[in-house]
Amino acid sequence: MKPVNKAEINFPSNSVNEGFARAVVSSFLAQLDPTVADLTDIKTAVSEAVTNAVVHGYRDTIGTVYITIKIFENGRAVVRVRDRGCGIPDIKQAMEPLFTTGGDERAGLGFAVMQSFCDGVKVSSKEGRGTSVTLTKFFAKKE
Repeated sequence: MKPVNKAEINFPSNSVNEGFARAVVSSFLAQLDPTVADLTDIKTAVSEAVTNAVVHGYRDTIGTVYITIKIFENGRAVVRVRDRGCGIPDIKQAMEPLFTTGGDERAGLGFAVMQSFCDGVKVSSKEGRGTSVTLTKFFAKKE
């Protein structure tokens, strides 16, 4: 199915840009006339995906975070957050709640949060080449 609208952005992996990503995605998805709760859900999931790219993907370096947002006729929104960082050696392990490579200051709940707020979460990664997180959320059509 072809999207009815699409946007692409990229920005440096500075942690201050996480708020920018949330704002851009929510502004673009506003055309679906979402509920406040649905908009908050996708913003939270995007925050987690971008934070993972910044903290884990690029670790102690600055790279580029890429976001693609697609809207489909049936109210489905697909947000892809991608980096070209270090990659994830074991995706299954990384998606386990409480698992983290970020030290004591990280809770290891990023993927669990994404899964709880989205209708679908897909992660693909190659070590040394980066990670792609695809978030799917269905927004109900209002009469």
